[in-house]
Amino acid sequence: MWDSVGVILPAFALIAVGYLAVRARLLSERAGDGLSEFVYTLAIPCLIFRTLARAEMPEVQPWGYWIAYFTGVAVVWALGMAIAARLFRRDPSESVLAGFSAAQSNTVLVGVPIILRAYGDEGAVPLFLLIAVHLPIMVAAASLLIEGRDTSLPGILRRLLVNPIIVAILLGSAARPAVGFLPDPFWRVVELIGSAAVPCALVGMGTALHRYGLATGLPLPAAVSALKLVVHPLIVYWLATRIFVLPPAWTGVAVLFAACPTGVNAYLLAERYKRGVALTSSAVSLSTVLSMVTIFAWLQVLGK
Repeated sequence: MWDSVGVILPAFALIAVGYLAVRARLLSERAGDGLSEFVYTLAIPCLIFRTLARAEMPEVQPWGYWIAYFTGVAVVWALGMAIAARLFRRDPSESVLAGFSAAQSNTVLVGVPIILRAYGDEGAVPLFLLIAVHLPIMVAAASLLIEGRDTSLPGILRRLLVNPIIVAILLGSAARPAVGFLPDPFWRVVELIGSAAVPCALVGMGTALHRYGLATGLPLPAAVSALKLVVHPLIVYWLATRIFVLPPAWTGVAVLFAACPTGVNAYLLAERYKRGVALTSSAVSLSTVLSMVTIFAWLQVLGK
C-alpha cells in the first residue's frame, strides 16, 4: 500500500500545487498555459524521442496488448455515446464527445508521470508504444464521427503530422540506427529537457483543473468519469490477465493508461467544433479529482 502512496501522493501533490498557485494568484492561467505548452511541445517529445531511440523494442507486435487496450476504448466510447444520447438527450455531436471523453486518457499530464514512477524504464517502451498509436487513432475517430461525410482525411493527416508528439515518435524511430553516432552533449540536452516533463506536466494539470471546473450538471460527467476510471481499466485488466496473459509491466501500463482521467484533448476537440464544451470541461475536472482515489485502487490491484 505504501508503495502506491509513494506513486500517487507526489503526483497529485504537484497537481494541487498548480491548482492552489493559480487560485492564490501566484501563477496566472496564462503561465499555466505556457507550462502546458512547454510540456506538450518540448519536454514530453524529448522524453519520447530518447526512449524510442534507445529502447529495446519487442521483436513481434504485441497484438494482445493492442487488442486489450483498444477493446476497452471501443466499449466505453460506445457506452458513453449511448448514455449521452438516450438518457440525457444530447445531440449526435455531443454524444460523440461524451464517448470520446470516456475513452480518451490524459496520457501526457497524468499518465506519463504516474506510469513511469510505478514501472520505471521497464514500463517506458509499452507506454510510449501505446502513446504512438493512441493519439492519432482517437483524434481521427472522433473527427470522423463528428464530421461524418464532411471529414477531410488529408486535413486530419496534416494535423497529426505537425503534432509534436507524433513528430517525436517518428524522429525517435528514425534515429535508432544512428544512436551511437550522436554526441553525448546532444543526449544531455535531450535528457535535461525531458526530465522537466513530469513535474511541469503535473503542475500544468493543476492550473487546467482550476480553469475548467464543473461547468455543467453532475450526472453526465459522473457517468463519463465512471466509464473512464472504472469500466475502461476493468475491461483492459480482464483481457490482459485472463485472455492474453501479458507480462506484468505491459499489463500494468495498459491498465494505468486506461485508468487515467479524461484527457484535455476532449476539451480542445469540443472547443474546435463548438459542441459539448461544458460537458468535456466538466468531465476533465471531475475525472481528474476522482482519479486520485481510483488510480490508487488500481495500483493496489496491480500489486504496486
